[in-house]
Amino acid sequence: MSKCPRPGFTAITAISLCLAGTTAWAQSPEAVGERPPEEQRQADVAAVFEERGLLTPRGKWVVEPSLQYVHSSSTTVSIDGFTILPAIAIGLIDVSEVQRDTLSAAIAIRYGLSDRVEVGLRIPYVWREESLRRREILVGTSGDQIAGSDGSGLGDVELGLHYQFNRAVTGKPFFIGNLRVKSTTGTSPFEVERREIFNEEGQRITEVFVEQPTGSGFWAVQPSLTMIYPTDPAVIYGNVSYLWNVEKDVGRGQGKIDPGDALGLSMGAGIALNNRTSVSFGYDHSVVFKTRREIGDPLDPAFDRIQVGTFLWGLSHRISDRTSVNFSVGIGATSAAPDAQVALRVPIRF
Repeated sequence: MSKCPRPGFTAITAISLCLAGTTAWAQSPEAVGERPPEEQRQADVAAVFEERGLLTPRGKWVVEPSLQYVHSSSTTVSIDGFTILPAIAIGLIDVSEVQRDTLSAAIAIRYGLSDRVEVGLRIPYVWREESLRRREILVGTSGDQIAGSDGSGLGDVELGLHYQFNRAVTGKPFFIGNLRVKSTTGTSPFEVERREIFNEEGQRITEVFVEQPTGSGFWAVQPSLTMIYPTDPAVIYGNVSYLWNVEKDVGRGQGKIDPGDALGLSMGAGIALNNRTSVSFGYDHSVVFKTRREIGDPLDPAFDRIQVGTFLWGLSHRISDRTSVNFSVGIGATSAAPDAQVALRVPIRF
């Protein structure tokens, strides 16, 4: 869940909470707490979202190390002047290109409280780098203005709770309720120093982070509902979620900020190639509502809605009864989504 970034707190929140490229697995359609013979079990299905199929059995553990890389870029063109024809602009034309790379290593631990209830903890460590290249067109400049920063550290720790409502039976859908709580253990964007960037005339044009933040700076709560429909040899899935970002006063003259909630929808299908390997295809879309900040009272709109859409592809291979390898790729379908996401997860059951 996670859910990738544009400048400022909105982007960090939206991407880190919305989107962020995830992979999970769904086991064969067997009754909760009942383990069929080895020859009857199908392969794990690499469903491309964090909500899983059957939960961890009672008294069992799953430890899942993971590695995720996200790349995003944006190009902004602004005109300070006027137009004499639709294709001719007079004045200052400013072109800015931002490149961001994020690498996250995480360890997730899940435990089955019962055959229908599972709890989990995810601890990430984040490396992030950002570079800004800017040039003023139609103005005599000696070259591009380049600025950049990087940062690393503990990310936002997450707690999860999952409940399976009904038994998993081939030919019938089953449902899992999920609740995720994201903390603020990572470095907040509002705790990081910034420096101003000036043009050759000494005019302030923008500001950049001295060190990249590793968290969103806001607590978040996300309930969701997952539907999984096993139909041999495929598994069809869908998920709907609502992310509540808790507003707070961030200081620094910014006042109270509500980073905006997000409505998420995803769907897709996983297909078993054999009894060990499967592939999945899906699409994930999140609508991140307007960010608001306190300008007087009440909160006034500060940023418009953001549409984050991602095409997903996953591959899962069960290398033993206890260990699987899940690999996924996400390609951005909207301008606010990361350009590319790659994730590798290795769930190990005990």
